[in-house]
Amino acid sequence: MRALLLLAALFAALLTAPPATAQSYPAKPIKVISPYAPGGGLDVILRPLLQKMGEGLGQSLYIDNRSGANGMIGIEAGAKSPPDGYTLIGVTSGAVTINPNVYSKMPYDTAKDIVPVVNVASAPFVMVVHPSVPARNVKEFIALAKADDGKLSYGSPGVGGTNHLGAEYFLQLTHLKMIHVPYRGSQPLMTDLVGGQVKMAFDSIMATLPFVRSGKLRALGVVSAKRTAIAPEIPTLVEEGGPKFELNSWYGIMAPAGTPPQIVARINAEAVKALADPQVKAVYANMGNDIIGNTPAQFAAQIREDTARWGEVAKAANVRAD
Repeated sequence: MRALLLLAALFAALLTAPPATAQSYPAKPIKVISPYAPGGGLDVILRPLLQKMGEGLGQSLYIDNRSGANGMIGIEAGAKSPPDGYTLIGVTSGAVTINPNVYSKMPYDTAKDIVPVVNVASAPFVMVVHPSVPARNVKEFIALAKADDGKLSYGSPGVGGTNHLGAEYFLQLTHLKMIHVPYRGSQPLMTDLVGGQVKMAFDSIMATLPFVRSGKLRALGVVSAKRTAIAPEIPTLVEEGGPKFELNSWYGIMAPAGTPPQIVARINAEAVKALADPQVKAVYANMGNDIIGNTPAQFAAQIREDTARWGEVAKAANVRAD
């Protein structure tokens, strides 16, 4: 009888004990899949953060680049990984909130197959033009575009990205028509924009600021509620007579659905702590990024809000990336 009671007590203890993965986590290095090529914006954002997080977690966090299909190859690999906390997914706003609105078929469901962990930082976009464009501010550009009746061109790094839909949203708000010229990435876009082959673009402060300060491009306005600390000389779009809206690219960390909440909470806490580190803050400030560091619930709400907004823009502009 006593043996049976001991077995019953042991069985009950096993049932109520937390999972070993959550109890001893992390017991080995953590892989963070980046769905883009090495050296891109997401890599630059993640590396200083992951290094600092590793100090708090007592294990290294390393990036595994799996680029292609506008981020979908890497995110699919992450979504199909074991939900044990040893595989995380680096994401961008475009991959998570725009892709579902412009692709008719995706290899995963962003609302069901991956879960938010933390939104790390965001980079505001800037409206830039080639110096040959006579408009000195947004108000003058709007008047110029209306007078040219759809003949002016704007470029983007590709169909269905943040840059493309951001420009389309601007056109919708201002009732303008322009010719869209898509490129295969930000670098070829900047090359042709500097060369005058296209006249206008929306791109991140990181991509545009060197060209603006060298005089190769003219900034008409930063697309945010306030001026950016790295370039306070650039007025906001509203200050220069433009419509009121915000455009940025944010960078976050997600995990496969089913990852234990305790592990998600632990990763979030270490990320928030790392983002408060003076060295990490300085690195991000020098790149023109605004630190976010929100909770998983706040990140989830932001994803839902952005997905709905870009869905409306894509539908109105009839943007499809298939």
